Amino acid sequence: MLIFTLAVIVGLILLIWSADQFVDGTASLAQHWGISPLIIGMLIIGLGTSAPEMLVAATAALQGNPDLGIGNAIGSNITNISLVLGATALIVTLPIHSNIVKKELPLILLAGLLAWFLLYDGQFSRVDGAILLACLFAAIMWMIYSSKKASNSHDPLLEESAEELPSEMPFKTSLFWMITGLILLMVSSKMLVWGASNIASALGISDLVIGLTIVAIGTSLPELAASINSVKKGEIDLAIGNIVGSNLFNTLGVLAIPALISPSIVSPSVLNRDMPIMIGLTVLLIVFGFGCFASARYKIVFWKGAIFLSLFIAYEGLLYYQTIHPS
Repeated sequence: MLIFTLAVIVGLILLIWSADQFVDGTASLAQHWGISPLIIGMLIIGLGTSAPEMLVAATAALQGNPDLGIGNAIGSNITNISLVLGATALIVTLPIHSNIVKKELPLILLAGLLAWFLLYDGQFSRVDGAILLACLFAAIMWMIYSSKKASNSHDPLLEESAEELPSEMPFKTSLFWMITGLILLMVSSKMLVWGASNIASALGISDLVIGLTIVAIGTSLPELAASINSVKKGEIDLAIGNIVGSNLFNTLGVLAIPALISPSIVSPSVLNRDMPIMIGLTVLLIVFGFGCFASARYKIVFWKGAIFLSLFIAYEGLLYYQTIHPS
């Protein structure tokens, strides 16, 4: 058991570090190729923070553990809203100034409802995965279009994401870190999945639950770090933008990967417990974001963060209880 636990811990640390190197190298290469900083910034918001989940989902599916990948995607979305956003809102009030974020909030709800609809027949097929992936590309195109349209209006999310772009490195250095980061992402994700799946077997816990808990929380650490770092720098809109962008990529991109690689039967727990909770938290985020009270409109204040964090604890408690009492 000790070696499996070490594999999970080392795998998570290496996964998070290599994702940063991969994103920095890729962003620098994109600058060399003349791609607009606006576009690079917007893609990094979602793709950069979802890179660990994508590699874990692919590795899990290739190793015959699609439930771990599915649990990772859904669990990361739940963790992002309830833990990451909740904990960040306890530190500082999070106002929503960005028009792009305001438009993306309903979009992540639509993406979640689409995923739930595709999963509802109990079969997660390659067609389902292809539909989700096609919607992801459409969402990316929409994000790029919205970014260009909003660039003249000085949207705070765009300005803050542009400021977060890494300094341009020499071309060879950029290429080195992109390739090295990708290789280490694959190695660390394989290590993490191996350790997590063996822990699940040793404890008699399903891959789904391990994906929803240990793996989901671990791969959401970049979002937590990015949000807290953004708050420290005064880039408040970026803190929310990271979470919203990551959830969109998780739902349409990460969730599609297990279906495309290893089509499977969906656990009833996903349909009856995890997807409804993910959708419910997304609805609550929209209600809190757009404001049910005039004094707290377009901002996530302390008491809203406390509610999110309480729901995270309750969800983890529910998973623990149902694992101990499976009947």
